[in-house]
Amino acid sequence: MEDVGSAVAWVGAVWLALVLALIVLPSALGVSLGISEAYMWVLVKTLEWATIRIEKGVKKPQPQMLKSPAANGIIERDETPMEKEIARLHRVDFEFSDIFYFCRKGFEAIVEDEVTQRFSSEELVSWNLLTRTNVNFHYISLRLTVVWVIGVIVRYCFLLPLRFTLAAIGITSMIVGTTMVGQLPNSRENKPQKGGICVANHTSPIDAIILTNDGCYAMVGQVHGGLMGVIQRATVKACPHVWFERSEIKDRHLVTKRLREHVADKSKLPILIFPEGTCINNTSVMMFKKGSFEIGGTIYPVAIKYDPQFGDAFWNSSKYNIVSYLLRLMTSWAIVCNVWYMPPMVRKEGEDAVQFANRVKSAIARQGGLTELPWDGGLKRAKVKDTFREEQQKNYSKMLVRNGSIGNLSTGTESD
Repeated sequence: MEDVGSAVAWVGAVWLALVLALIVLPSALGVSLGISEAYMWVLVKTLEWATIRIEKGVKKPQPQMLKSPAANGIIERDETPMEKEIARLHRVDFEFSDIFYFCRKGFEAIVEDEVTQRFSSEELVSWNLLTRTNVNFHYISLRLTVVWVIGVIVRYCFLLPLRFTLAAIGITSMIVGTTMVGQLPNSRENKPQKGGICVANHTSPIDAIILTNDGCYAMVGQVHGGLMGVIQRATVKACPHVWFERSEIKDRHLVTKRLREHVADKSKLPILIFPEGTCINNTSVMMFKKGSFEIGGTIYPVAIKYDPQFGDAFWNSSKYNIVSYLLRLMTSWAIVCNVWYMPPMVRKEGEDAVQFANRVKSAIARQGGLTELPWDGGLKRAKVKDTFREEQQKNYSKMLVRNGSIGNLSTGTESD
């Protein structure tokens, strides 16, 4: 059994090597070795010989071609119009034999009609040594039968395995190739350069991992505890990351200063910032904090969009800690995402930081197919700011004044 297995493995290896060397590699390089041309020449000559043998072997003459598109039909159609046919049969009133005309026309309409034949294989005038393409095949000669048997052996024992091998190689290459290309970020020519600022929508801590697979960054983000804190403290020893506490004004001023210094040095790694300040469920892009847009420099927008059908990449930090989240992540089918490196953007003349941030946010939302929202992502943890409530109060007051409601109310009070 071991000898048989070794022989089969050896034959398979030789077969695969020949296919790769004689067919796949030349095709990939756009080179022809002449094998296909030689094969077609032999095939044409064989079919021509078979046609001659059939014509010699058939004693009766071949039926003439009919005018109908159904050339080799099994019935002979009568194209005589109904008026002439009935007039030829008799010149008196109705006769029972008139029914036969309509029956014949009915059979002609059903058998080999011109429509349904267009959805079946075309029948050939001459046999091509394939039994499935010639309904009327019958024994002609021993020599022709031997050629047909050899053709069956060649088709099923050589061409079928060869084409199956080529199909397997082609399909496997396509799946692997498209999978690898699909995992690569798009528009790589727009990758962030040194001294620049990379901003992206935020869904998960793995956003940073996905981007750093394609380049190195100096990260800026919120200080965390637990496992995330251990990772942050470990990474800051190897790269000048900036971790800060958002609630501390002192930390925010320090971060702004560090960012300005970093951007001024074009030899340093690009900075990676998630301006939303929190993880969003990858259906929307929420308000971008203006801090990273105030320091100047070139902004490199990046849009990240996950495919939810394979797994949910969103980290709901208010519900799951990092360990629970990683467990959910590792038990999903897969994490698949698209990354778009977008053209760099700079602050326009007369444009303030808020307008610039909104313009970048709109570009990311549009590229990733995400909904653009004006709300602060921090609202999931904090109360609504008084400024939002006051703004609504002002708008309502302006509406009352414009409609004259306040004036009417004051006049009515004085008259009373």
